[in-house]
Amino acid sequence: MRRTAPATLLALILAGSLPAAALEGPAPAAPGTTAPAASGKPRVVIVATGGTIAGAGADAANSATYQAAKVPVDKLIAAVPAIAGVAEVRGEQAFQIASESFTNAQLIQLAKQVSALVKRDDVDGVVVTHGTDTVEETAYFLDLVVKTDKPIVMVASMRPSTAISADGALNLLDAVVVAGARDARAKGVLLTMNDEIQAGRDSTKRVNIKPSAFFSQWGPLGMVVEGKTYWFRAPVKRHGTTSEFDIDTIDALPDVAIVYGSGNMHPEPYTTAVAGGAKAIIHAGTGNGSVAGYLVDTLKDLRQKGVQIIRSSRVGDGFVLRNAEQPDDKYDWVVAHDLNPQKAKILAAVALTKTQDSKELQRIFWEY
Repeated sequence: MRRTAPATLLALILAGSLPAAALEGPAPAAPGTTAPAASGKPRVVIVATGGTIAGAGADAANSATYQAAKVPVDKLIAAVPAIAGVAEVRGEQAFQIASESFTNAQLIQLAKQVSALVKRDDVDGVVVTHGTDTVEETAYFLDLVVKTDKPIVMVASMRPSTAISADGALNLLDAVVVAGARDARAKGVLLTMNDEIQAGRDSTKRVNIKPSAFFSQWGPLGMVVEGKTYWFRAPVKRHGTTSEFDIDTIDALPDVAIVYGSGNMHPEPYTTAVAGGAKAIIHAGTGNGSVAGYLVDTLKDLRQKGVQIIRSSRVGDGFVLRNAEQPDDKYDWVVAHDLNPQKAKILAAVALTKTQDSKELQRIFWEY
């Protein structure tokens, strides 16, 4: 009942049967105020970007067929009146798009918006609603470049708000709980879905049709149960205030391409990506980031021309060992450690805003 009742309310709003004003929604915080909240509740800003959590289907039985990015942030908040009991919340609409359409420019714009919010004395935490397709990339990007100890919590859903089994309402409530929790500080950007609190760096989408879609090979950091946070581990990689990267100094990202490993490959995907402007190639290799023997000369040649070659793996878990499978020291290549290809792409792009040195890049991949 906790999952379906808020979704039913939102479906009524979307159908015009119930005005959003009829629900007890949170009052917006006065802009610019620095005084503590009179209620004693944490002050949380929800930044909405679209995605399935803001999606709507034609029928309540549609859990996988729907249009993403249809519901604005004020209706998302109004549909979960329980939020008012845990935090003073206001919303900002950054974008209204499906997350597969995110570009580097939008990543930067979002990060600057979040960075400005966490600098405010009247903001205790930020929730970012996002589509599941690329939420792991956005979470990792924010983890790297927003210098704060305040909680930044990504939230998404696998089913639209109009579905019988919608998961977005409880996910959103849990995200606000985490964003307002003092024990969530200094843990990096988090992802709250399906009652779990995942590290934004580690979590990845592995299932595309179930609410239990996100996993980390190192396990969740904690859980949210009935409005309370429970923690079991903490992240150790650099992030937030310990990061050497700062969104306030980043206005553009270099292009980084991913080439997926398989049998019977061809060199053209690598050379075409470089011809299109890629400054680095993430080789999503088989096994331990393996490179087919017939492709080694192509990658060596691209490296000699200044393109960074970074070996990741298409395998879901584990990590790529340096100088195993390929002599990385000899070829001046980099290994992605435990980062999957899409997260390696984010780190490479951020790192390349500071250095072109492969040894420095390798240090960054070890530390982040």
